[in-house]
Amino acid sequence: MKKMLRVGKIANTHGIKGDIKVIPLTDYMERFEELEWVYMDDYEEKFYIQNVKYKKNTVILSFKGYDDINLVEKFKNKYILIDDTQRQKLPADTYYIADIIGLDVYNIKNEYIGKVKDIIQTGPNEVYVIKGDNNKEFMIPSVKEFIPEISLKEGKIVINPIEGMIE
Repeated sequence: MKKMLRVGKIANTHGIKGDIKVIPLTDYMERFEELEWVYMDDYEEKFYIQNVKYKKNTVILSFKGYDDINLVEKFKNKYILIDDTQRQKLPADTYYIADIIGLDVYNIKNEYIGKVKDIIQTGPNEVYVIKGDNNKEFMIPSVKEFIPEISLKEGKIVINPIEGMIE
């Protein structure tokens, strides 16, 4: 199967006509308007988007052929996914979370530190959770001062931690 990227999580149904309430996992909520179809956890089929609306910080979606609450209740807590062909080109020094998780992490002396295990979205800057060989976890703010280099091509991140940050 293709590499999939999560763009939303279905929180609940919305009304009785098959609409679903989606928590966007993208900084650009309007992204859903640009998609013709999406995939969903545990389903091979494409779900064709019929309508997109917004309510506060959520997206209200409806799919073609799913016009009844009874047809969409089973989708609660499922992730909405897109494949590589639907990805948008990102600006320089901007990355998809899915591409960062799993990268090897080295310090500026090229000493291996661990792997990126998770990314915590805290607002303006994310925090990278790095798991070392000794199973110890470190948190590094995603700012140039601490992460001077990210190379998807080489599959690595270079960090420049301050004293005590990774001890």
